[in-house]
Amino acid sequence: MAAPKKYPDELRERATRLVIEARRDPQAGPGAIRRIANQLGVHPEALRTWVKRAETDEEVRAAGGTSSGDTARIAELEREVRELRRANQILKSAASFFAAELDRPSR
Repeated sequence: MAAPKKYPDELRERATRLVIEARRDPQAGPGAIRRIANQLGVHPEALRTWVKRAETDEEVRAAGGTSSGDTARIAELEREVRELRRANQILKSAASFFAAELDRPSR
């Protein structure tokens, strides 16, 4: 289970949008994350993470990692793989049980 969110989604979106807009201005760009984080009462590293994720999702950042949509899809596929492996293990156990039953002599 994921930890509860410390900051509301509206604040995340607003802060991220403000940083992205501030970075477009060459004079306001440097230190934008720290300045905006202090103004909104957000931890600068949290804001830096949100901006990085937003840039990755918008494909602004080339080597930023996996987008949020891809991350959700990967998590879904990993769950499916776990379920299929569990089902395979159950089927293997059942097959070996019935094979053992066939090998036992009848009375």
